[in-house]
Amino acid sequence: MSTLVVSDLHLGSRARADLLRDPAIRAPLIDALRDGVERLVLLGDALELRQGPLREALEAARPFFAEAGAALGAEGEIVLVPGNHDHALVAPWLERRHRDGVPAPLGLAETATWAPSDAIDALADTAGPARVTLAYPGVWLREDVYAMHGHYLDRHITVPTLERLSAGAMGRIVGPLPETGAAPDDYERALAPIYAWSTALAQHADDRTTGTHGVSVRAYRMLSGNGHRPLRRRALVALFPLTIAAVNRAGLGPLRADVSGAELARAGVRAMGEAVDRLGIDAAHVLFGHTHRVGPRPGDAAADWRTPRGVQLWNSGSWVYERQFVSTTPYESPYWPGTAIRVDENGPPVPLRVLDGVSAAELNRALS
Repeated sequence: MSTLVVSDLHLGSRARADLLRDPAIRAPLIDALRDGVERLVLLGDALELRQGPLREALEAARPFFAEAGAALGAEGEIVLVPGNHDHALVAPWLERRHRDGVPAPLGLAETATWAPSDAIDALADTAGPARVTLAYPGVWLREDVYAMHGHYLDRHITVPTLERLSAGAMGRIVGPLPETGAAPDDYERALAPIYAWSTALAQHADDRTTGTHGVSVRAYRMLSGNGHRPLRRRALVALFPLTIAAVNRAGLGPLRADVSGAELARAGVRAMGEAVDRLGIDAAHVLFGHTHRVGPRPGDAAADWRTPRGVQLWNSGSWVYERQFVSTTPYESPYWPGTAIRVDENGPPVPLRVLDGVSAAELNRALS
């Protein structure tokens, strides 16, 4: 079976960074599905459910699901693997597992045998004739290839994002992760309450709400030197290491005060490797999304993307255009959108630049 993996579409983003709401941008991806692909895996954050009401995300998602389902045909399949921004899609299923008693431990690749929500029903109807399957927290693409969104990385990543700090605070409440033999349930205890809270807020959002993403971006730009108000920035930069030290002493870390682009990349890959090791994922290749940073890229240190046990790590990138993280030169930045990973019956995963040749000007027009 040939599989195409894409992640972080964030359809319904109130920041209007979700490129696939534009028909011209969707077209190359739909064409890629017609090239012998039998299964499309949406590896987390397909919908943006933490910035506005569900109805907005469904409205934005329907054109893409309709075109993808038509391209895959009656024998094709769309596998939804929820992430942190669309965790609400799987939350009812997770809750129902606990309804009649203590459930069996959550495995690495569970498949819902029933549609857990009206949202899944609506997406399945839209995607016909292709079928829609919900898998969580990940999915086996082959015996040697496993894929998960990567929101579990927020228990390990050393970059002090709001989500990482929230995960650290919840970790203090529910307890630390096992050093070895961790299970998905160990991660869910700390992370699921955060997602439920943020999604509930979004359902009552007013027309101006865009969630916490803008706050994180402004803080990053200020601390990394891309912001305005230089006097204020110098003061914040000087105090930042002291703040991180205090956070670490409070047991919310470990975090690092380095928020450079290079450290963002290293931190994400380190966290990927740690999650693979703690969960004991027995695969030759493990695919992630979540960080929006595609990889490995030419120029990346190959050893960084391989765990001590020899597992090859991959990241499928994103389909959101975040101007603050990219230059105007296509693919100069690892955060340039429009990437995918193809997994065929044999051979290693193959990274694809689906929007090759699309300029920054065209992306800007798509989002205007």
